[in-house]
Amino acid sequence: MTHAGSSQFQPRSSSPIQPPARPGGGPMGGPPGMLRGGEKAHDFKGTMSKLLRYLAPYKWSFVIVVIFAVAATIFTIVGPKILGKATTKLFEGVMAQISGTGSGFDFVGIGNILLLVGGLYIVSAGFSLIQGWILNNVSMKVTYGFRKEISEKINRLPLRYFDSTNQGEVLSRVTNDVDTVSQTLNQSMTQIISSVITMLGVLVMMLSISWIMTLITLIILPLSTIFIRFIVKRSQKYFKQQQDYLGHVNGHVEEMFSGHIVMKAFNGEKRSVEEFNKLNNTLYGSAWKSQFLSGLMMPVMNFIGNLGYVASAILGGWLAFRGMITVGDIQAFIQYIRSFTQPITQIANISNTLQQTAAAAERVFEFLQEEEELPETPNPLLPTTVSGHVEFRHVRFGYLPEKTIIKDFSADIQPGQKIAIVGPTGAGKTTMVKLLMRFYDIQGGAILLDGHDIREFTREGLRDKFGMVLQDAWLYNASIMENIRYGNLNASDEDVIRAAKTANVDHFIRTLPDGYNMILDEETSNISQGQKQLLTIARAVLSDPKILILDEATSSVDTRTEVLIQKAMDSLMHNRTSFIIAHRLSTIRNADRILVMNNGDIVEQGSHEELLAKGGFYANLYNSQFEEADLY
Repeated sequence: MTHAGSSQFQPRSSSPIQPPARPGGGPMGGPPGMLRGGEKAHDFKGTMSKLLRYLAPYKWSFVIVVIFAVAATIFTIVGPKILGKATTKLFEGVMAQISGTGSGFDFVGIGNILLLVGGLYIVSAGFSLIQGWILNNVSMKVTYGFRKEISEKINRLPLRYFDSTNQGEVLSRVTNDVDTVSQTLNQSMTQIISSVITMLGVLVMMLSISWIMTLITLIILPLSTIFIRFIVKRSQKYFKQQQDYLGHVNGHVEEMFSGHIVMKAFNGEKRSVEEFNKLNNTLYGSAWKSQFLSGLMMPVMNFIGNLGYVASAILGGWLAFRGMITVGDIQAFIQYIRSFTQPITQIANISNTLQQTAAAAERVFEFLQEEEELPETPNPLLPTTVSGHVEFRHVRFGYLPEKTIIKDFSADIQPGQKIAIVGPTGAGKTTMVKLLMRFYDIQGGAILLDGHDIREFTREGLRDKFGMVLQDAWLYNASIMENIRYGNLNASDEDVIRAAKTANVDHFIRTLPDGYNMILDEETSNISQGQKQLLTIARAVLSDPKILILDEATSSVDTRTEVLIQKAMDSLMHNRTSFIIAHRLSTIRNADRILVMNNGDIVEQGSHEELLAKGGFYANLYNSQFEEADLY
């Protein structure tokens, strides 16, 4: 990790909304292969196989869950048949009273049956409670594991991924998609197990009562199967589209919240609302269709189940009249019909949930399989100190392999030198800094630190030698004290205050309501842009780096504050190798050497006076700034 003076390459504090990417992907259009709304899960079987392999460490927990589910279901299934005996005894008592041939109702026997049934149901509920507790524990561990892997994956991804992917795309995989998988494990797994066992157990109990009535009841199965296949086939794509566009809507809202000042400044409210309505209408359509289709399950399955009721009632009455079954058996059989059709309905609903889960899990696995940074060297250098000698040897690089922007960059910077890098926008100035800190890896040549290729260091070890202060100040939702301490997490409060004084920010902090303990909000909107920059400079001071990188570090402050910061920077850069990227050329006059870049190459280099004397590219840049100033 770089010292906390770096801002551009640290994660922003996130909005409470959980967004994935917009339909077009990130600001650069999104990486190839990004999921589009309306697609099905590309590989349902493959994704579910990966998910099952991911659950393998918890196989014994699932074995215990299955055992308890079987036990709970068996006790529940046996209940109606035993309860039917109580109904039969009541019926026999009634008939005896009518005929006057019996002694009346057997209340003791009926009571014992009811106690037995009640005990079975209590034991069944206990088993269900235990299996639910175990499965909930497993689902939470799986959720934790997914989010832990994603978090670690984020730190291994190259900066190129984040340059081409909307921030919300990553957030969606950590939140929405992982939650979908978790809910399926926590809720649907128990239903799948109990439903299958219930169907098999109820079928056995129905056969034990009457094979003829069971055969009539089974006729409803083909109708159920046809209907389920029809629903699943048509609802799958809408569930996938709903999952994607839920994130697209949240991503748009997150962007509008984080950039609401810019949006209002350019009167973008109407365009923003139009874009939101477009995404929201698509989400509404996909959500409505998916919920409508899945909502058809219950009423239609109930209708099919009621057909079984009618058939069983008619046939059961005829069999009872013939003396082939008892009244209690009819009552138990009708209960079993409900127990038989309900699992079918549950499995049908779960099949839709599994489609949504597959889509979510596929997105998670796709992210976990993204190409990572080049692996670290197996035997890295671990120097305790460096002198700060930096050399660029014929460096070649392009953000896209087919488009080289740094063609042949060479420079030798001695320890302690103050190097300014100047040039027009797009010349490659910031790119050289990214390469120096291995946010990107070069495609040709070499960058050396104290004579060693920077690829011989670990990324963490390399970046620990640098301090960065960038144009885009990054602060997070914590106290000012903790934001400065981010540059050195082991620093004491006294060290933090000393760094703030060096950066000429101590007085400003003490004028705030809570001083160093003031909490910055999530967007750090309760302090000005210039004040943010001062705090990141103090953070860089605290990190005490050997090599310092300043990328337009004073561009967001007024002239008077810039003078104070410049003095602090001169002190900070003493005996440190420093790279200063600046557009205002008046701020780098005292640099030891100025590297003038254009189109990815060094076109001139030398001191300020030497370059002005040449009357070349630098002199034109320098003079043009004063000419523009004269216009005002």
